[in-house]
Amino acid sequence: MSVAIVTGSSGLIGSEAVEFFSSRFDKVIGIDNNMRAYFFGEDGSTNWNKERLENSFENFESKEVDIRDYNSLESIFKEYNQDISLIIHSAAQPSHDWAAKEPITDFTVNATGTLNLLELTRHYCPEAVFIFTSTNKVYGDTPNDLPLVELDKRWELKEGHDYFKYGIDESMSIDNSKHSVFGASKVAADVMVQEYGRYFDLKTGIFRGGCLTGPNHSGAQLHGFLSYLMKCAINGDHYTIFGYKGKQVRDNIHSYDLINMFWHFYQNPRNGEVYNAGGSRHSNCSMQEAIELCTNISGNKMNYSYAESNRIGDHIWYISDVRKFQEHYPDWQYKYDLNDILSQIHDNMIKRL
Repeated sequence: MSVAIVTGSSGLIGSEAVEFFSSRFDKVIGIDNNMRAYFFGEDGSTNWNKERLENSFENFESKEVDIRDYNSLESIFKEYNQDISLIIHSAAQPSHDWAAKEPITDFTVNATGTLNLLELTRHYCPEAVFIFTSTNKVYGDTPNDLPLVELDKRWELKEGHDYFKYGIDESMSIDNSKHSVFGASKVAADVMVQEYGRYFDLKTGIFRGGCLTGPNHSGAQLHGFLSYLMKCAINGDHYTIFGYKGKQVRDNIHSYDLINMFWHFYQNPRNGEVYNAGGSRHSNCSMQEAIELCTNISGNKMNYSYAESNRIGDHIWYISDVRKFQEHYPDWQYKYDLNDILSQIHDNMIKRL
């Protein structure tokens, strides 16, 4: 029997992984205790997504386990043991704003939880592929040192600065910068996943995501940029832009496209490999541009205001260079662009209202 384990299985990336791999594995075990509701309140709850998955996929089983609880995790790994051939670790405390309120919670979820899963993989299924959903926040605010110019609706890389013209690649330093507490805990996890690949010879892949998004995102004010923005557009809720004149740029990758990256890696894994994984030049926008798109798609004028103070450690401009992954896995390509993503988010929210 082939078994895949997905942590954070009721969240955006986890649920996409369950859908994708349910037809490729005999059994998919989801691990999720809905801590998103603790982080972000009922608006952030993922119970609706858990129920959707349970009703849709007969070979999916959800376990309400906290990834900080080593003994409870171990019982799952003991039960399936060598049948486990894939672990997708997407459970996390995902907000750099929230992390500052409870740094110990943030670190134990993001770093200790990851270490628990790595140790269990090493002891019970060392031939399995371990995929970690990291973040571009591991680079801290170093991207803000790039030569940027202010355009009408966005910041952009200065013309003639060719090295990062395709976006930020994996050579950017993760040291000597301000990360946010969240970014620091993810650095710890990121480096540990690399180390287990290189030191213990495990098949580990680290994917440093840009803005991960899609129609099954439970967007909240502190996390889920496009999802929460569209929610405000539909409901008329107030949205606050924090700093950089609303011209800060993010690349956005559909959850399906990211999971498809995981699938390609699984079929030909490497040890401790790091990839930047975002929308790249294919799919990116500034805050101002995103508001315009949400307005056009929803047909509603948005209720928003501007706050001069930016979030601590926030990026002014971040676009992922995904060419390393494309070089290693040339058959992978994007399926969705920014308009596809926002239209899907809008239509799915309308159905759930």
